[in-house]
Amino acid sequence: MAERKRQLVRDELSEAAVQLFAEQGFEETTVDQIAAAVGVSSRTFFRYFKVKEDVLVEFLGHFGEQLVAELAARPAGEPPLTAMRQALTPLIGLHLEHPEKTLRLTRLLLSTPTVRARYLDHQARWRDELAAVLATRTGAGPDDFRPVLTASIALAAFAAAQARWADLDGAPSFVAMLDEAFNAARAAVQNP
Repeated sequence: MAERKRQLVRDELSEAAVQLFAEQGFEETTVDQIAAAVGVSSRTFFRYFKVKEDVLVEFLGHFGEQLVAELAARPAGEPPLTAMRQALTPLIGLHLEHPEKTLRLTRLLLSTPTVRARYLDHQARWRDELAAVLATRTGAGPDDFRPVLTASIALAAFAAAQARWADLDGAPSFVAMLDEAFNAARAAVQNP
């Protein structure tokens, strides 16, 4: 019971922080504001997170776990890059459900150096985890570059779509941007 309550408070702090970051910017948001939004003290915030960057790190960590699980669940015969694109579908739901919030968070990720560094660090870990799943799916050996290259290409396509979508103020849709990026990635691989 105590652990469940602890997780609820942690989730509330995370949600409040992400909302405030999206509304007013990362640097402009204080720990006191995050704590006040949930009705707790800043001391309570620091029981759950060492620094405010940790809120985003945890938020991003859930994306990676979900992406790896989705890829592992894709049909075995699906081409690797197609499987990677389809594994992103649940994450796209956030873009579709909350486009304005996601647009602000995307801009935050791309424009705040400390947050961007943490995001890139997460992407490197995701790449390695996704490559391991791809290697298992395809039976690739440890010296085969294809799984890590496929994971890298997919994450690069996702990042390129995010950046372009943010630059164009969320229009056209993120799904259209992502499909365009994956089509370009396929074309680049097939016709270097």
